[in-house]
Parts: sequence; structure tokens; C-alpha cells
Amino acid sequence: MEIYIDGSWYGKYDAKISVYDHGLLYGDGLFEGIRIYGGKIFKLKEHMDRLFEGAHVIRLDLGHSKEELMEIVEEAVKRNKKENGYIRLLATRGVGTMGISPFTCPKSSLVIIVEDIQLYPAELYDTGIPIVTAATRRLSGRIFDPRIKSLNYLNNVMAKMEAVDAGCLEAVMLNDEGYVCECTGDNIFIVKNGILMTPGSFHGMLEGITRNTIIDLAGETGFLFQERTMTRFDLYTADECFLTGSGAELIPVTAVDKREIGDGKPGPVTLALKEAFTKLIYS
Repeated sequence: MEIYIDGSWYGKYDAKISVYDHGLLYGDGLFEGIRIYGGKIFKLKEHMDRLFEGAHVIRLDLGHSKEELMEIVEEAVKRNKKENGYIRLLATRGVGTMGISPFTCPKSSLVIIVEDIQLYPAELYDTGIPIVTAATRRLSGRIFDPRIKSLNYLNNVMAKMEAVDAGCLEAVMLNDEGYVCECTGDNIFIVKNGILMTPGSFHGMLEGITRNTIIDLAGETGFLFQERTMTRFDLYTADECFLTGSGAELIPVTAVDKREIGDGKPGPVTLALKEAFTKLIYS
């Protein structure tokens, strides 16, 4: 394994960052999780667009143009000889003083890791998973814009702990108004009366790259789609439910808070979109 850190390549156990890096001290930075399928990087441009938009908003100079950074990511995949895998790209504020001010960090830091990933057991992509609602709420968009994919995921981590404590692999998070937002690392969709639905970013969720891909595929395959406000009632009474994410891909949900979804099996819209997504990533 070769890990990229600020222009140099290191082995897994030699790759280190400073304890004075503000990404470590304060969670001051951004990240992207990107998939590799058949040796091709999936939606690299879209990931770079999101990264650079987030960097612009938090005034983080990445030290590279978008094209330069894309070339570095591609080199990382080649060096690690990954046909199928996962890229974790981290951009931190860099080394500074103990104070919180970002202006003590003269230069940002960039880390690229290329690894294997298996978020859920393979058989669950066919049978689906149960999820629960977390008591931990998603950070309000009035406090921090969810479109910034920051290094601080503590509220998501706390919600993931609730899922594990409940014997589940994932938990859905509500916003401060009690509306369905997203899961700890995935976006959530439901199907009701043949219409595909998902919360909008205005509810405080991250517009995932896989989420947007599924929305595009829904249009191409003729499914009706809506972004809408949803409560847990909508989840409980849905005909189908599934999650999407770079790590999760598309995985069906069979129960929410012990309420069976539909007939407790992946539904026809879910299966059709899952098939379309699989064809896309390996095309």
C-alpha cells in the first residue's frame, strides 16, 4: 500500500501526520469517499466539484487545481493496483498552533488512501437490512451547512453507536424539527404508490454522489421522483425503502424501528434501480 501525503508516498505504517494538524486538533478539514470499479474511479469529477466547493466555503486553499488533484488521485489508484476499492481523500487545514484560529496554519495538508471496503455483508444486498431511528439528531442546516463534508462526524458516530446497540448496522437521523434527514453515512429513499422519494438538502442532509446518481437513473428508467419532507410515519408506511452511499452503494431496508417495510423484502423499484446502478458502475 502507498499512501499520499503532501507530495510524497509512504507505506501504511510509515504514513503519519503531525499532532499539531488542525484536522486532528479541531476537525478542521474536508474529506471525500470515492469508489473504484473495474479499475475506473467512479464519479471523480463530481467528488472533486464537491470538495472544491466545500474548500471555497471554509476558505481552505487545497494547494492544487482540480485537474492536478484528479491526476494525483488517479496515480494513487495506479500505484496501489486497485481494480475495485475505495479512496479516502482528506484535506486538512494543516499544521498550526494550539489555538483554534486557522490563520496559524500556513499550508493545508492532503492525504489520499486507497483501500478495500466492504461496508455491509454481501448477502444483505439481496435480503436487505433493518434500521432504527437514532435519538441523536443531525446537525441543523441553520447551524452548519450539510453540503460541507467536514472531518467532524461526531454526531454521526454517536448515532452509529445507537444503531449497533440496537443490533442494527445503520440508523436514520432526524433533523432538529423531527423530519427525516439521512442515515449516519447513507442517504435514504422510500417508494410509496410507485413514486420514489427522498429528503432534500434543505432538511440538513448531504447530497451524496450515489444519491444523485440514483435520482438520475430513476429518471432514465421512467420512475416518478420527488424530493419531499418526510417523518417517521412516511418511513413506517412506505412500500419500499433503501439506502445509498459511496460505501453502501444501494442496499434495501426491510424494517424501520421494527415496522416491516412492504412485505419485508426488497421491492421492485429498489431491485430495478439496484440493477441499473450495477450496470452503470461496471459499464
